[in-house]
Amino acid sequence: MKFGPVPVAEAEGAILAHATQAGSRRLPKGKLLDVTDIFDLQAAGVADVIVARLALGDLDENAAAATLARAFAGDGVTASTAATGRVNLFADAAGIVALDIAAIHRVNAVNPMITIATLPQHTRVAAGNMLATIKIISYAVPGADVADAASAGQAVTLLPPLYRSATLIETSLGHDPGDKGRKTLAERLSRLDMALKDRWVVPHDINALAGAFYNATGEVIFIFTASATSDIDDVGPAALRAAGGMVTQFGMPVDPGNLLFLGDLYGKPVIGLPGCARSPALNGADWVLERVICGRPPSPQDFAAMGVGGLLKEIPDRPQPRRSIG
Repeated sequence: MKFGPVPVAEAEGAILAHATQAGSRRLPKGKLLDVTDIFDLQAAGVADVIVARLALGDLDENAAAATLARAFAGDGVTASTAATGRVNLFADAAGIVALDIAAIHRVNAVNPMITIATLPQHTRVAAGNMLATIKIISYAVPGADVADAASAGQAVTLLPPLYRSATLIETSLGHDPGDKGRKTLAERLSRLDMALKDRWVVPHDINALAGAFYNATGEVIFIFTASATSDIDDVGPAALRAAGGMVTQFGMPVDPGNLLFLGDLYGKPVIGLPGCARSPALNGADWVLERVICGRPPSPQDFAAMGVGGLLKEIPDRPQPRRSIG
């Protein structure tokens, strides 16, 4: 692409780089100048204009952005119409965004004029939310660079919910646990079009909790224990193993949310929720349940990686809030 000032008489067919007044008309930035534009500019006494001209093999900004959108948009993703070198990618339904991060890094290294910016990996979204924006910064870029970037393939995909129903089991130390945990969990699940199907309250005891697993009708089982789960052999994880299940993760480097456990009971995901999940504020349990529901449960390596960015906002009803020192 060639960019710079040219005499108005030589500007026909070029792209106007900056909005310019031509008598009573204002020619917008990005306009492809035609013979009428040239006449009006000359009549207004404009001698030179700054323009962009495509070189051989270049693609204009909108064609380039549209080409990349077709390449990058995976399942569950819809692209907008290209305008001013930009295409936005949107979610077709509720779910979490799944990115090919290495591919996106490669795209952004091809040419500084070719860019894609996305939400963070595994962000929960609703239908219609923007997932990414593709922007061609210059008025045109080499077609070869566009082809190179497009070869990265479907870098942005939506993972929809895999499960539609859940069971909540709560343990009690002799008193009614109240409805706060159930209501908050139901609200979290509704964001992913999932229903809380049934709820059971049992004594805070390994055998009682183990027995309750057999009554759970939901596809995913959630547990709130009356006392914080402080060890992998505490009531919640021990009851899961006693019922024939397994614990795949205990604890996570996210605060609030450290005291979460994840497991499986004959193919059903089981999530032992930390006490902070009774609050609607963001906590580590959100990151886990969203991925589990959408069919991408965190691996031990995923859990370990959550520590960077895992210091979340303090919640007001925390039993022992953080304090400033000094």
